[in-house]
Amino acid sequence: MNSTSWIDPSGSRVPSRRSFLWRFGGGLGGVAFASLFAREGWASVASAATGSSAKPPPHVPRVRRVIQLFMNGGASPMDTFDWKPELERQHGKTFDPGDGSRVEAATSEPGKVMKSPFPFRQHGQCGRWVSSVFPHQARHVDEMTFLMAMQSRTNVHGPASFLMNTGFLLPGFPSLGAWVSYALGNEADNLPTFVVLPDARGLPYNQRGNFSAGFLPATHAGTIIQAAAKEPIPYLAPPGPHGPATADSGAEGLELLRTLNQRHRAQASEDSRLDARIQSYELAARMQLAAPETFDLTRESESTRHLDGLGDPLTADFGRRCLLARRLVERGVRFVQVWSGAGGPTNNWDNHTDIITELPKIAVSTDLPIAGLLTDLRARGLLEDTLVVWSTEFGRMPFTQGATGRDHNGGTFLGWLAGAGVRPGVAHGESDPWAWKAMRDKTTTYDLHATLLHLLGLDHERLTFRHNGADRRLTDVHGHVIREILA
Repeated sequence: MNSTSWIDPSGSRVPSRRSFLWRFGGGLGGVAFASLFAREGWASVASAATGSSAKPPPHVPRVRRVIQLFMNGGASPMDTFDWKPELERQHGKTFDPGDGSRVEAATSEPGKVMKSPFPFRQHGQCGRWVSSVFPHQARHVDEMTFLMAMQSRTNVHGPASFLMNTGFLLPGFPSLGAWVSYALGNEADNLPTFVVLPDARGLPYNQRGNFSAGFLPATHAGTIIQAAAKEPIPYLAPPGPHGPATADSGAEGLELLRTLNQRHRAQASEDSRLDARIQSYELAARMQLAAPETFDLTRESESTRHLDGLGDPLTADFGRRCLLARRLVERGVRFVQVWSGAGGPTNNWDNHTDIITELPKIAVSTDLPIAGLLTDLRARGLLEDTLVVWSTEFGRMPFTQGATGRDHNGGTFLGWLAGAGVRPGVAHGESDPWAWKAMRDKTTTYDLHATLLHLLGLDHERLTFRHNGADRRLTDVHGHVIREILA
């Protein structure tokens, strides 16, 4: 191939600026420089990317970026943040809500009422009751905004996880992070807009469906980074030289591939997957310049690493991801999901068998890192425009499953927010005396999504995408902004 010209999709021969860039930078570095030139209007063929650069939101945002901490499996409210003295009074008795309601469990027969095996104490000026499983987060309750009466439409993990992440019970819909990427684009040229940091033990229920782009352009799907792996992103570093495969020959091959891709894209303009693949290659090239520094946690001070629990085997994994989440948002990533717990019957918050032994183990792995993340964000001034969201897919039953386990419960659960745009030290809503059902000021995943979009400067009713003849949105036909918690 002529190194000073190339054939565009229409068949015309045009001068190639990229040939110079290839020879100057070599390999994927050439893609990085060429892509940056293209975005400034210097390339001969404009990019067909969608959502590739920052877009102004419809109204002034309070939040620029979000860190979502997802407790996979259904964290128990009455054993963490929702103290219920009635459970202590009724402990060991048959559960009877007193209104004639039929009492059922998701996967078992209802057992006897069980009090929390963990002592609760009040903390902070707000007086929030917190279980002993969260001694470190308890010190931050005056920074948190609690949603105490959330409800799910299901008590099955897969649909509930989809509901919390995509707003729908079924697969195939875009995730919250994908909607944010689609609506606002990226703030950083050399890092993804939406990053997912899964548990080292495995992906959650629904696997990648929780952070897919659904019917949005594929480029808006979450980029999975395995923080504990030797290579957090496979093939990020270019391979070494291999005989005849020189920088020049590789550049010419990639130039030909680019031309073929352009032709194919012209023939399949309705399919976003090719655009997403091309953009992922160009992003990978740019990440070669920025990602090694971003992922190198040894650059952090010993005190910061200690703050996030990296020195303790019990907290090191989740702490590493919390620290990486801070480094990512600090460098312009808009939306980061940090997962605690893999899919399956163990190694998560799905405490069916024995909550006395299961809950403390998973709780201790996250408690210090979450407290450290909040402290770190506050110290760096990042909480002024960053929102941290603690979430799970549903709650647990007030009665036993087996001897000391708790079954699924979509009737009520809780979450909290901290940082930009929300009132600190307040609680919205209340569950009934047993944490069986939401009782007052109920909120749904639709309400949470509407509120998060609002804080990002977006109207959940106007953020739509035409798909199969319908204007789809994250909140479907539901949801309202929870204005009571807004600062």
